[in-house]
Amino acid sequence: MRTEQQALRASLVALLVLSGLGISFGLWSGSSAIIFDGVFSLVDAVMSVVSIVVSGLIIRSTANRLPDRVQRRFTMGFWHFEPIVLAVNALLMMSVAAYALTESVAALLSGGRDVEFGPAVAYAAIVLVLTMTIGILEHRANRSIGSALVAIDVKGWLMAGGVTGALLVAFGVGFLIDGTRFDHLMPYVDPAILAIVATVLIPVPIATLRKAVGEIALVTPAALQNDAETIASDTVRDEGFRSASVHVSQTGRARQVEIVFYVPTGWPARPLEDWDRIRGKIEQRLGEDPHDWIMISFTTTPERHRAQRTES
Repeated sequence: MRTEQQALRASLVALLVLSGLGISFGLWSGSSAIIFDGVFSLVDAVMSVVSIVVSGLIIRSTANRLPDRVQRRFTMGFWHFEPIVLAVNALLMMSVAAYALTESVAALLSGGRDVEFGPAVAYAAIVLVLTMTIGILEHRANRSIGSALVAIDVKGWLMAGGVTGALLVAFGVGFLIDGTRFDHLMPYVDPAILAIVATVLIPVPIATLRKAVGEIALVTPAALQNDAETIASDTVRDEGFRSASVHVSQTGRARQVEIVFYVPTGWPARPLEDWDRIRGKIEQRLGEDPHDWIMISFTTTPERHRAQRTES
């Protein structure tokens, strides 16, 4: 898994396999917790398909490899889809977990469920090894890839591993108490562990959801704002400009930076190469990235609106 696309596709195949196993074993053993595990993987697989499509659009758009008709309709690129995908993914994870919690509570109140713990234990042991292995491998691959889409996918794998680990413990307990004086508790094991797992999983995607919503709303990233203002301030001082206004945002992997420099009136004409030199120096300090959208302009027009200003 050397690229974002390879990582997401490998994850998709694994998710489809595990989803099929979960739903099949869940129906066989009568365990709603295992069915939930399979459905959770299926939801993750659907979002992986969406992530693969969005990732491909971003990569091809950056490399100008999209059809002209598509490129002309999305001249600003496809970066804005990335936080939308992350937000939808997080909401789906939370919704599935919330539904599972509701169902488990209803089962507990109605007397629990009868479960065949032998097949359930075998399923949980196999899937735990697979999910943790895939999650760790994908996490290591993302150290060099650096993709937010892969990162949320890794989080999904680790969440699935946590769910399966809890199921293994619970099913093991249920298997051991079969035939003992505690066997009257067996019907409650499956819904009880499902309720615990769902309660733990509901808040896990909140951080991802908060970040994605912030990017959709174009909330200004403090670190990027500080960097851009520092660079603008240094440029104002070095070049003798009056001031500068800085506006930044981040959408997915793309940073948008706009800096307007206010130049004193009456200055003698300067060659375009000189202005390009200033732009190049600023872009170099910001860190050139093919996904960035950096606009640097110069004007003698006084500021007519409230703006974040950087004085010399």
